[in-house]
Amino acid sequence: MALTIDFTGQVALITGGTKGVGRGIAQRFADAGATVVVCARSIPEGLPSDWIALAADLRDPDQATALVDDVVNRLGRIDILVNNAGGAPPSETATASPSFVNKIVALNLLSAMWCSQAANRHMQNQTTGGSIVNIGSVSGERPAPTVAAYGAAKAGLVNYTKTTGQEWLPKVRVNLVTVGMVRTELAHLHYGDEEGVRRTGARVPIGRLADPSEIGDVCVYLSSPLASYVSGATIEVHGGGDWPAFLDTPYHDPVR
Repeated sequence: MALTIDFTGQVALITGGTKGVGRGIAQRFADAGATVVVCARSIPEGLPSDWIALAADLRDPDQATALVDDVVNRLGRIDILVNNAGGAPPSETATASPSFVNKIVALNLLSAMWCSQAANRHMQNQTTGGSIVNIGSVSGERPAPTVAAYGAAKAGLVNYTKTTGQEWLPKVRVNLVTVGMVRTELAHLHYGDEEGVRRTGARVPIGRLADPSEIGDVCVYLSSPLASYVSGATIEVHGGGDWPAFLDTPYHDPVR
């Protein structure tokens, strides 16, 4: 039997879906036939004409709830929610202000909680239920120097996924994608020029940074019938993870 993933007739909401990883995720759901809704605090030009773009600041629980309700009012349902909105600029952990920390935690953890609560309420009343995919980070699973609040928020998202991945069954499955380094239009801000991007990618065991569409492919899988028995799980999409520093020392003798 051939395996296909077809989301025709289904509605997918991708938060932070107007650029970077989020846009790559949204494009893969569109490729699979879903009606795609994306949101951000401001909507840029140049999005596909068949996508629905809505503005919202998801750090505000009222705006997050209103966003999900608006999607259902417009389209009659919500089948898939991808909580992708997030990010953080670097900041010294010892001096990060309360205001800064609150904003980072709200964006990377609380926004996903508010959107998930609203989506779950609708999905539980749908015959076919629904799927929620949270976008995590390797920073939530290892030390995160200069982005401590971000790492802590993403670590919290792991537990929230495991909890709701049990609690909301059997109607709603909740899973998390742990994302490593991705090549987006903003990669130069983190890795420098093209040579910096190349050298950074060479440090990943697979030999390169991820493309946003590769994160999208895993989200599509987790939302599809192929993952019908998967909930509360974490899939690491990081090209093999961090290369151990000791392997590059002149004293390392590879095990033979």
